[in-house]
Amino acid sequence: MNKSKGILFISLSAFFFSLMAVAVKATPNIPVVEKIFFRNMIGLIPIIINSYHAKKSLKPNNKKLILLRSTFGLLGIFAYYTALSLLSLSDAVIINKLSPFFVLIFSALFLKEKIKGKQIYALILAVTGALFVIKPSFDLTIIPALIGLASAILAGAAYTTVRKLSESDEPLVIVFYFSLITTLVTLPMMVFTKTFVMPNSMEFLLLTLIGLSAVTAQILMTSAYRYAPAGELAIYTYSNIIFSIIFSIVIWSDFPDFYSLIGALLIVSGGYINYKVKKKKLS
Repeated sequence: MNKSKGILFISLSAFFFSLMAVAVKATPNIPVVEKIFFRNMIGLIPIIINSYHAKKSLKPNNKKLILLRSTFGLLGIFAYYTALSLLSLSDAVIINKLSPFFVLIFSALFLKEKIKGKQIYALILAVTGALFVIKPSFDLTIIPALIGLASAILAGAAYTTVRKLSESDEPLVIVFYFSLITTLVTLPMMVFTKTFVMPNSMEFLLLTLIGLSAVTAQILMTSAYRYAPAGELAIYTYSNIIFSIIFSIVIWSDFPDFYSLIGALLIVSGGYINYKVKKKKLS
């Protein structure tokens, strides 16, 4: 395996996920449902083209888990996009990067995977980091941060389901049905709730960017895992935080405060410990 290529692709994937978040935040007048529709509708196109040329079947094997993964994924994206509209870009991304730790918890609860001693320290660091970013208060100002936390929990549930699904279905099939189901669900939501907003030319470009960035990030992530095991690349996904902080400063002149930076450092530190434990398992 060529690990350097894997690191390059996973880092580029993190960059495009950050770019997607920028496009989501830069379209405040477009409803969240509409953003999700464009994200997944555009994502369907390259998957269909690829499967057609490769002559690969898109028939699912585990339909129940496909539906469960799509449900968690849709709710997770809805919460994440909402958090992006309510929080600073960097804070929303930092909180969302708690998802790997929820994968750890859900895998222990539902997939019977054991949590190693050092991973408990990683969880403690992540929770402490989250508290620094969320800055708990006893009023309604905490709601946006809790929505961001919900996005991380739901993403963790979705990724855990994907881990189980990988035993029966190909990644392309999983991504295809997630994109298809979420597109079919959000389309009538826009129609019947009359929430569709006709985008202007700039908003249309940004909506297109949401979809293209998301599918590019997914393709790059899939490509990365061809060159190195997922466990060895996991730590590099946290570069998403760095890209998001840079975008936040450059575009909105929004500097993360001291507590958010400390929180980000603690979450990344927890991620590094978790990464080292997983790497040791693979060696």
